[in-house]
Amino acid sequence: MIASLAACQPSASNAVELGQSPAGLKQVPLTITSNGKAHRFTVEVASTGEEQAKGLMFRNRLDPDRGMVFPFDPPRDASFWMRNTLIPLDMIFIRADGTIRRIAANTEPLSERSVPSGGPVRYVLEVIGGTGRKLGIEPGDKVTGAPLR
Repeated sequence: MIASLAACQPSASNAVELGQSPAGLKQVPLTITSNGKAHRFTVEVASTGEEQAKGLMFRNRLDPDRGMVFPFDPPRDASFWMRNTLIPLDMIFIRADGTIRRIAANTEPLSERSVPSGGPVRYVLEVIGGTGRKLGIEPGDKVTGAPLR
């Protein structure tokens, strides 16, 4: 999964770290609050242009409570694709205030079709496809935790 925009220089300096993932990325906690329920995830932070270009490419699986977050500073219109991404993902586009702008559900593996944010976003969260529907996550729900500080 990669951002098809120019490389960015995001910052997650205030993130509470949970160690490194097997891919060598920083891991942080993230919570989505939907209908009064807190859904907790551990996410890898794709901070550099190189990390964002690779994203979740070539992975065969993603646990239900895991994901990857792509921070953008400043917020911008983002567009992602699924090149070399083997599993369906939900792409959750998050505004600077932590509210969900849009969810692209069950994106098609290996597709080079553009998946746009629909407006400026500060973060894009990728989780296993179907997570949003399964947990009742919708646009307008709140995302908190590192690196959303």
